[in-house]
Amino acid sequence: MTTENLKQAVPFFMVTSMEKSLDFYVRGLGFGIKIEWKPNGTIEWCWLERDGVAVMLQEFREGFLPNDPLGTGSSVCFICRDALDIYGEFLQRNLELEEPFVGNGMWVVAIRDPDGYELVFESLTDVPEETRYSDWLNSKKSD
Repeated sequence: MTTENLKQAVPFFMVTSMEKSLDFYVRGLGFGIKIEWKPNGTIEWCWLERDGVAVMLQEFREGFLPNDPLGTGSSVCFICRDALDIYGEFLQRNLELEEPFVGNGMWVVAIRDPDGYELVFESLTDVPEETRYSDWLNSKKSD
């Protein structure tokens, strides 16, 4: 008899400035703070959620910053109902984004947080591979 034990995978990002990161994730990406840890009166760790997905942030303590750039070689993919809706929402919030494109049969909307962690919002599509969003919009206008 097998009983499922795993419930959720939650990205855990070490950040250099909790204030900048919370502004990005809460104001920019629309996450909400669900749990916070304030051992010295300010948030040092938190659990953020949006639409049933979560991320955790923890600020590096003084003297513990790594020498290497944060987030190098990694990305977190959030599978969406409609990544292009997310793209429009993020544009309205004046976030700096790369232009969406189709890769692996999915619209790909990529953004980096203040520490360089890559966040990718994706949704399935039947649009041809490597199509850029602007080219897709132009093709729809000519239809």
